[in-house]
Amino acid sequence: MSGERLRGTLAVLVACGLWGLSALYWGLVAHVPALEVLAHRTLWSFVFFGAFLLAQRRGRDLGALLRGPGRGWVLAASLAVAANWFFYVWSVSNGYALEASLGYYIFPLVAVFLGMVVFGERLTWRMAAAIGLAVAAVVILTYGLGVAPYIALILAGTFGVYGMLKKRIEAEPMVSVTAEVTLLAPLALGWLIGVHLGWFPGGIGAFGGNFQDSFVLAFAGVFTGLPLVLFAYGAQRLPLGQVGVLQYINPTLQFFIAVWVLGETATGWHLGALTLIWVAVAIYSLEALRADRGQGRNR
Repeated sequence: MSGERLRGTLAVLVACGLWGLSALYWGLVAHVPALEVLAHRTLWSFVFFGAFLLAQRRGRDLGALLRGPGRGWVLAASLAVAANWFFYVWSVSNGYALEASLGYYIFPLVAVFLGMVVFGERLTWRMAAAIGLAVAAVVILTYGLGVAPYIALILAGTFGVYGMLKKRIEAEPMVSVTAEVTLLAPLALGWLIGVHLGWFPGGIGAFGGNFQDSFVLAFAGVFTGLPLVLFAYGAQRLPLGQVGVLQYINPTLQFFIAVWVLGETATGWHLGALTLIWVAVAIYSLEALRADRGQGRNR
């Protein structure tokens, strides 16, 4: 393995590891309303990404994107990622971290399905089989638990839509995500001002109440931004198929943390559905690696 590829692999591993451990991080502020946590995450992410772009002297790229014809897509993407962030934080605070991990397992399959429906991308029989297994897993969970795994579906759906919208944005990932949080930052700041002034039910805001809460909320920008920077660095140096396989470190860590650390119960229905999802993931990953090898031979 070349030095460049090794550095890329390590960067993606660290990024996915941090995402996988995120339930522990957000669990530190589980007592804080999810909307308040979302507002802090958005605002401090704006600070992090803004500083990152300014350090690279790419402020003009951000301005051009926000003034350009694609700003509508940026706004739509910002709403999709905000919804995804909110429901994940909410799931950790309300005992649905296990279900959230299932959502991030099936997200790539949702993305493949959306690519077929929206962009007319071709679907191989292996990908169709993987999607079919994921659908079967959802049906099993719905039957066994008596209710659809709506958190998993919402997280997979919002992130799938987010990825679809990102394809419409003609900008590098760091520039586009900075533009997204830039559009959300005024809303986040306004919400936090209202919370601290007592305009909304639920008490006065948590920031400033004690050191731990204040630190966790303020550091949310770094915790959100650093994995994205590392992932972008690594993804530029690795084949797409390898990146896709490494991404499953994230939901795997989330699943085991939900069960072993947060004490959530994995029923037989969960394990049965997860088995189908793992088979679907294996099919998807092998197909992605096969496609990478095919592209390598055609170069």
